[in-house]
Parts: sequence; C-alpha cells; structure tokens
Amino acid sequence: MNYFFQALADAFSLIVSLDSEVYIIVWTSLKISLVAVFAASLVGIPLGLYTALREFPGKSFVLQMLNTLMALPTVVVGLVLYGVFTRQGPLGGLGMLYTAEVIIVGQCILIIPIIWNLSITAAKAADPRLADTCKALGANTLQQGWIFVGEVRYALMAAMIIGFGRAIGEVGVAMMLGGNIEGFTRTMTTAIALQTSKGEFEFGLALGVLLMTVAFVVNAILQWFQSLNQ
Repeated sequence: MNYFFQALADAFSLIVSLDSEVYIIVWTSLKISLVAVFAASLVGIPLGLYTALREFPGKSFVLQMLNTLMALPTVVVGLVLYGVFTRQGPLGGLGMLYTAEVIIVGQCILIIPIIWNLSITAAKAADPRLADTCKALGANTLQQGWIFVGEVRYALMAAMIIGFGRAIGEVGVAMMLGGNIEGFTRTMTTAIALQTSKGEFEFGLALGVLLMTVAFVVNAILQWFQSLNQ
C-alpha cells in the first residue's frame, strides 16, 4: 500500500513539475488524435448526412456494417494495416510504418464509422419538416447537407468529441504501427504500457492521471454540446 501511495505522490510530482518527457508524450497523443478526428470528420460527416438524407440500394447493409464497425477491435486494425504498410506489403514503398502518419490512418479507420453513424443519428433527429422544406425549395443534396449541418451542428460536434475519445484512448494501432518511438510515435497509452513493463510505475501512473484528465475534459465538453442540442 505504501508503495502505491509513494508512486502516486511521485506521479503528481512529475505532473506538477511539468516534466518535459511526460508532456512531450501528452502532446504527441493530442496532436495525432486531433488530426485523426479532423480527417475522419471530413469523411464521416458528409457520408452520414448523405446516408440519412438519401435512399440507395444496400442502405440497410451499410447501416448494419456501421454498427458492427463501431466496435472494431484496435488490434485487428493494427494487424491489417501492418500487413499493408510493412516493406513486403502493397504500400510498403511509402515508408509510413512506424510514423505518426500511419497511426493517424489507423485511428481514422477506427473513428470514421463512429462519426458516420452518429451523423446519421443527428440528421434523423432534426425536425422532420426540414427535409421536406429543402425538397420543396428544390435544394440539391449538397445544399441540403449544408442546411442540416447548421441545424444539427451541436450533435455533429458531439460526434467528433466521441470520436476523439475513442482515438486518444486506443493502444493497439499506436503500438503495432507506431513502434512506440520516443518523441515521434510514443503516445500516452503506449508509454503507460512501456514504462510499467520497465518498472517505472510512477511515470506510467502520471500518464494515466493525465489521460484520465483528458477523458474527463472530453466528457465535460460532450455533455455541454449535448445540453445545447436539447
């Protein structure tokens, strides 16, 4: 018990003293996850609005696949992308393995289904008269999409926040594709695993506290957006 409390005290000491190694890891995690969420939103939100506003063959299958992909294991994504980007893989010539860019690709694959699905839910939750009004005024799909973005913007922002929460806390993709390289691809989750295995429990605990702090802030922002949407 004394060991745990001493480690906890040392962890808070690292946080309060603004230890550079700790905060470089935190910044790397935030940077990678924010870029991934931005890129995933550029794909997921338009697809979500299109899926909600239009009927097309195979729509029910798409919705079923989205529900399945929302629980996609990170290690599966990491395994597949490792095979794609390894030197012997089809995209091995790009030299992206063990870089931040390939972690972003992996996180995008994880969170696009989440943002896509939640964007569909947001569009369907809008005033049902909105779609009929858009059609009556002769708005095309793109124009309808912009109108819906303005109408359900808080719900869409909430979808992005949920995607960020998924990205910042994942470990499989970052570990398998990033290689846990200090200063480049070492994220909070991979560093916690590494430092704990090395016996540096207090360092891992400091990162764990900061990761939980980020999660708390993300959830607080999410609740705020949800209250605005009600």
